[in-house]
Amino acid sequence: MHSDPLYILKFTPILKEKIWGGTKLHTLLQKTAAGDAVGESWEISDVEHNCSIVQNGALAGASLRTLLTNYKEALLGHKNYQRFGNQFPLLIKFIDAKEDLSVQLHPGDTIAKRKHNSLGKTEMWYVVQAEPEANIIIGFNQQVDRPLYEQHVAEKTIKDILHYEPVSSGDTFFVYSGLIHAIGKGVLLAEIQQTSDITYRVYDWDRTDKQGNYRELHQQDAAEAIDFENTTPYKVPYTLQPNHPADLVNCTHFITNVIEVTETVRLNHTALDSFVIYMCVAGSAQVTCVANSIDIQCGETFLVPASISEITIQAVEAKLLQVYI
Repeated sequence: MHSDPLYILKFTPILKEKIWGGTKLHTLLQKTAAGDAVGESWEISDVEHNCSIVQNGALAGASLRTLLTNYKEALLGHKNYQRFGNQFPLLIKFIDAKEDLSVQLHPGDTIAKRKHNSLGKTEMWYVVQAEPEANIIIGFNQQVDRPLYEQHVAEKTIKDILHYEPVSSGDTFFVYSGLIHAIGKGVLLAEIQQTSDITYRVYDWDRTDKQGNYRELHQQDAAEAIDFENTTPYKVPYTLQPNHPADLVNCTHFITNVIEVTETVRLNHTALDSFVIYMCVAGSAQVTCVANSIDIQCGETFLVPASISEITIQAVEAKLLQVYI
């Protein structure tokens, strides 16, 4: 166990160029992104070869994996450390889709363990900003079974049976494993997911990269992983409660709330027995605990270790996602 006390941690974003990426991570979220096709900012990651590095304070330069090894329950919480050990269980991102992402889905834990020795990928989206008439693809527009799905894949007409959902700022979606989906062009969103980088592409709009190559598709894997029976609602209804957490998603993999802050708010984490991640999705704020104080603006993310029992958020106008397990 490390002796230096933990504090509110910020990490250096890991930026990813994507064939469908744009410039909003730089222009709207102030990321130091070069180029005009930056699609993802991995805010907190323990994915192999993509491990986050502490940006602030005495632990600056240390990796998230090193923190897990040194601080264990003090970072994760007792129940989370028993469940996950020295692996951080969540991957936190901002995503900018200048163009449509591929039509895709993610396997659940059982298939992911068997095929990839990995966690599955259940995720959620919170729309930060969207262009007029922007939409996402989520689920089918009719009852679909595997033979019908495979027929449309073979005939390259899969897009005809997909459900298109118009979106605007604040819309929230629960993208459970096995649910077919795609982020549409013009959408900037926050994504919270299990620590997994497994995606099965079903259809990629027949586009090629700069070298003229098509991206790999995983249609057989996808056919095995689609959950044709699950009818869980994917759009999340909620009502904002100024200066109090409002429920968004509560599942076994993560709990996410949204807090609209308009004054000084004190949040006690003692009963959670978990690290708590905050993503600023609007405005700016100052966040303080006994150990330190940080400023946060839209597009930034910070982690409160489980050993810190209380924080204070002060803002004139800010909106933050609160994530824990």
